[in-house]
Amino acid sequence: MSVLDTTPDTMPAGPEIKPKLSRDDIIMRGGMIVIALYLLITLAFPLWAMLSKSFSTYQFDLSQYEFQISDDAGVFDGAILTGAELNARTNVYEASDLAGSSDSRLGVTKFFPDFSFRSPVHYKIRNSVEGGRFLVGSKLYNTLDWLELDSNTFRRVQLRPVKSTGISNFVSYFSTPALFNSIKNSLLIAAISTVITVSLAFWFAYALNRSCMRFKGVFRLIAMMPILVPSLLPGIALVYLFGNQGMLKGLLFGASIYGPIGIVIGSVFFTFPHAFLIISTALAISDSRLYEAATSLRSTPWRTFWTVTVPGARYGLISATFVVFNLVITDFGLPKVIGGQFNVLAVDIYKQVIGQQNFEMGAVVSVVLVVPAILAFAIDRLVQSKQVALLSARSVPYAPSPNTRTDRIFLVYSSLVALFIVGLLAVCQFAALVKFWPYDLSLSLNNYQFDKMDGGGWGSYFNSIELALLTAVIGTSVVFFGAYLVEKTNGFPVGRSLFQMFAMLPMAIPGMVLGLAYIFFFNSPSNPLNFVYGTMAILVICTVTHFYTVSHLTAVTALKQMDREFEAVSSSLKQPTMKLFARVTVPVCLPAILDISIYLFVNAMTTVSAVVFLYSPKTTLASIAVLNMDDAGDIAPAAAMGMMIFYTNAAARILHLIASKGILKRTQAWRTR
Repeated sequence: MSVLDTTPDTMPAGPEIKPKLSRDDIIMRGGMIVIALYLLITLAFPLWAMLSKSFSTYQFDLSQYEFQISDDAGVFDGAILTGAELNARTNVYEASDLAGSSDSRLGVTKFFPDFSFRSPVHYKIRNSVEGGRFLVGSKLYNTLDWLELDSNTFRRVQLRPVKSTGISNFVSYFSTPALFNSIKNSLLIAAISTVITVSLAFWFAYALNRSCMRFKGVFRLIAMMPILVPSLLPGIALVYLFGNQGMLKGLLFGASIYGPIGIVIGSVFFTFPHAFLIISTALAISDSRLYEAATSLRSTPWRTFWTVTVPGARYGLISATFVVFNLVITDFGLPKVIGGQFNVLAVDIYKQVIGQQNFEMGAVVSVVLVVPAILAFAIDRLVQSKQVALLSARSVPYAPSPNTRTDRIFLVYSSLVALFIVGLLAVCQFAALVKFWPYDLSLSLNNYQFDKMDGGGWGSYFNSIELALLTAVIGTSVVFFGAYLVEKTNGFPVGRSLFQMFAMLPMAIPGMVLGLAYIFFFNSPSNPLNFVYGTMAILVICTVTHFYTVSHLTAVTALKQMDREFEAVSSSLKQPTMKLFARVTVPVCLPAILDISIYLFVNAMTTVSAVVFLYSPKTTLASIAVLNMDDAGDIAPAAAMGMMIFYTNAAARILHLIASKGILKRTQAWRTR
């Protein structure tokens, strides 16, 4: 048989030839791995440390300590007794007293009813087994050698608990009614707030997108104002309105604003813009032909609303529902300010860590809080994955027709919502200028003398600006470059999928949980990154990580609009990928880059929960100063600092718009050709 008779079906299969990686491919994959390692270190490892902490239990084992007491002459001829035997004689410690935390300590002088620090009697103590530990003052002893102490020194001896692993922390949590009740409270508040917020936001967005009412631009601007303030601020405003000495306290008919009512009202305020943005986007995309068909079929406006409008916006409504639910159930600032005795999960974490120094139970509550947050996020992503396109190439954009009666109704409704938003901000500003509420209502700038009050003074305000600027610059660079690598890298499907998973995870992790996880991970003496703890660096890292997901999605959306043909042309011209990135990709995506930077700046100025455990005396922040001043009873100065955050963010937004127009006019001229 000749060579010409050989067909492909009969030829033996040759070895699979893998394409050789180019220098650019290696650089891009290496860069993706570096940023993935950043997310691994700043997100996955801390969360693992927190999860491990929640399963760490500490118990005092009195049987592993031995004691001996001398006579008045200092002679040790008595029996050697263990701590368990001494406790059996005296019964000073019950079983509940022996369950502790990592920082727990147990005094030993109670084992000796006749103890006196002035006595000439001496005491001996030692660990009878490996692993035993006790303190004398601040010095730790973990050997098996006897230690002889005089009475005055012996009173400073404290036993340390033994660490083990188990679910006893979770058992203790769910068997404590006060703690377990927080789950019910959090779910109830989140559900009520979500229903009210989504309902209000839907009709507000409907008014702006489906009516011809006046002042739409003004209403849209007002709707976004709550994003510019920390969540504590509406709580302070509600105190001035409906508190014990509030201006409108009679409107509550004897009910207290300190509790679920205040939390719900405040939650509606600070989550409203998030729901409005999502629903408004959903309502803006509609096909006019569907409404024309409904009219030709003589459908009533109400029936058209339920059969055309609502189904068309259902994905936006579902997404807004889960976003608002997540924001409310994970918020710490508002319930801390106005929650009173009404416990919720986020405040429980703060109380366990700051109030009781029980880090293990704080980790348990964090794990409990993460569950509904992750579920809400996962369901939202599942629903979004099933979303189908509502507009086709043949679609006709919907344009509302004027209707005097309907437009007036929507104008009144939108005005009431705007009054609610502006009213709370105006109350805070008024409170910040009043000398002494409610006795001296004359105006003054005394409340802005932050250096004379608790909270960190003006230094905390400038620290926040520094944090916001660093977060905006560093965060935007890391996020956009990471999104570029994952979107434009050739092949490497496993690595890209893992990177996407890590990039999406921060959205499901509450800020309070992330901050606590950073304590367990970065504050560990064995961690080589321990040096960043207590510095501005860890605040920047935490803030960038906390708000990574939304920034990443914004960057990916912009990058998807660029055809891969750019990379193909660059490769054919033998131009380095990084040159293409700097000269083409960045200028084209500059609008998205600027949006990411202002998003990170504003959130860095307003964040509370993510940094409440991480700041040091030198790195106090404005949002934390609001919390601390409110705790100290300086409510008016707290309102003043909150308004400073608002004005700073508003100024940043204005500067962003001005700078964007100038920069985009030069870099985006190609769009108008």
